[in-house]
Amino acid sequence: PCLEDPAVETAEEAKEPPEADINELCKDMFSKMSTYLTGELTATSEDYKLLENMNKLTSLKYLEMKDIAINISRNLKDLNQKYAALQPYLEQINLIEEQVAALEQAAYKLDAYSKKLGNY
Repeated sequence: PCLEDPAVETAEEAKEPPEADINELCKDMFSKMSTYLTGELTATSEDYKLLENMNKLTSLKYLEMKDIAINISRNLKDLNQKYAALQPYLEQINLIEEQVAALEQAAYKLDAYSKKLGNY
């Protein structure tokens, strides 16, 4: 009757697990650790290569920017020299403009004076 009762479990003989070969386990562990470390070092090496390439490209970009800045500076100096060469002519133009304005005022006064004379 006890064997048929589902609440009662039957006991089995306890068995020792088979002993693993320690040497094989150590070899497997060292092999896997070697693979892991190789992967980590490869990833780090690739990161450094990427950083090196980025630094090279940045350096080239800065050299290009330096050349552009030198060209801008050179062109600005040329422009300033040309402006300095034109300055006397610009001053003459301003003087002529002032004289034309004064002449125009004199013409208006003369016109007004001649109209007054025409009324007499």
